[in-house]
Amino acid sequence: MPLDFGRVHRGDCLELFRRLPDGSAHLAFADPPFNIGYDYDAYDDRRSADDYLDWSRRWMTEVVRVLVPDGTFWLAIGDEYAAELKVMATRELGLTCRSWVVWYYTFGVNCRQKFSRSHAHLFHFVKDPNRFTFETESIRVPSARELVYGDRRANPSGRLPDDTWILRPQDLPEGFSADEDTWYFPRVCGTFAERSGWHGCQMPEQLLGRIIRASSRAGEVVFDPFGGSGTTLAVAKKLGRSFLGFELSEQYAARIAERLAAIRPGDPLEGAPEPLKSAPATKDGRRLDRNAGGSRRKRQTKQAERR
Repeated sequence: MPLDFGRVHRGDCLELFRRLPDGSAHLAFADPPFNIGYDYDAYDDRRSADDYLDWSRRWMTEVVRVLVPDGTFWLAIGDEYAAELKVMATRELGLTCRSWVVWYYTFGVNCRQKFSRSHAHLFHFVKDPNRFTFETESIRVPSARELVYGDRRANPSGRLPDDTWILRPQDLPEGFSADEDTWYFPRVCGTFAERSGWHGCQMPEQLLGRIIRASSRAGEVVFDPFGGSGTTLAVAKKLGRSFLGFELSEQYAARIAERLAAIRPGDPLEGAPEPLKSAPATKDGRRLDRNAGGSRRKRQTKQAERR
């Protein structure tokens, strides 16, 4: 029996894939378990490397099958298997990697015997390298010319982001910027109003918003084989896309359904729509002023004139 769209289905993704016809989705976003020993309630995240890679090959093969010919697949993955899955997707499954995005965040995972984990990899794959959706006008960000230099010649439409995203730009106003290849989106922490509270790996809505806006159009189907906290499906619904998701955990699936029921198409996304323009204050009360760079240079010029 075919699966209904507009909802999350509870069950093993490999079994549910059998009920999904070829060419069912325009965009797939997957944030699978990273096989790092995370304590899920219905999944063993401690597989052997060979078992994990074989399982990954099976579900990724299915993702490719259910995508339309000009479909797009975004994969979120940690360091441990990023290289293997990227090679698997391109050399075995025939996908083309358009972007390898690094999502950098503070509030990272504290580690005892290595540098604290503060990034994840986001692979942007397409089935057809000559024909795919990439809606550039919907994802533009302020340029450094506007934010840092206060230059009136800056394009008011902004520019395309590069492939690294950052979490807290107010802590490094002269470091990475939104128009470079580190994307800044806060990891959803315990004190954030956005946090659902029942899933430890919740994705930020604004991050999914950028991906869904860029790689799909209104009315098209967004698919997520690992529902998790339901962010992909929630954002897809808010942005007027059709959607479909799988989730192994009965508890998570029920919570996702509750989250979706409370959403209406057109609802605003949670989180700052443009972090570099609306970043929260740091602990000492500082904020990242969009003209901070220009103001700082003016002060330095005045000081030099006095000398």
